[in-house]
Amino acid sequence: MSKTPPCRFDLHIHTTRYSPDSEINPFLLMRRAKSLNLTGIVITEHDHLWPEAELAELRAATPEVQVYGGAEVSAMEGHFLVYGIQSLDRLPKGIALAELCKEVHKQGGVVIAAHPYRWGQDFDALLKESPALDGVEVMSKNIEAAHESKITELWRNRRWAGLGNSDAHQIDQLGCCYTEFNVPIRSFGDLIKALQKGMAQPVHQNKEVLDSVADITIC
Repeated sequence: MSKTPPCRFDLHIHTTRYSPDSEINPFLLMRRAKSLNLTGIVITEHDHLWPEAELAELRAATPEVQVYGGAEVSAMEGHFLVYGIQSLDRLPKGIALAELCKEVHKQGGVVIAAHPYRWGQDFDALLKESPALDGVEVMSKNIEAAHESKITELWRNRRWAGLGNSDAHQIDQLGCCYTEFNVPIRSFGDLIKALQKGMAQPVHQNKEVLDSVADITIC
């Protein structure tokens, strides 16, 4: 019996729809994800959650790729990815991390530390406060190699979900890192449960794969 291939998701992406610093058209994003053979993506705009009706339009345009909405919340202690929430109304900019985790968990979601140590963040001091994080971004275009090895050790010691993401703001950055799940992900609920159980592995995309789609024209 052949082994089911792992599910591959890029869980940290910004688009022109709601992130002014992004150059990625959402519909081109979906087509690019398909060309990279990603199982799915999660769009994480800065402090904004995509309406479900707009996500449905993306699914209709590229049904081969799962797409869900999360957010990158600008908390007092840094940036944190949140998934599985229904509303950002109680998650304003500048919220304390402890309150962020409490509210996200109340909504049934998860909180992931985005690009730890970036911009001089004292992530070690943050961890001493024992925040109720569910995982950590181990790899992305915004994580330095020196930090990646340190974050990898933290992830393994704490048995968190370890994410590989692009943090893409430009289309060619999509999928440069991704998160691999060795359990079936057929819904957002499946993805949230896998993250809660720490069943996520970060992966650097093979350069040959990125090169193979570099000249694909998406129109």
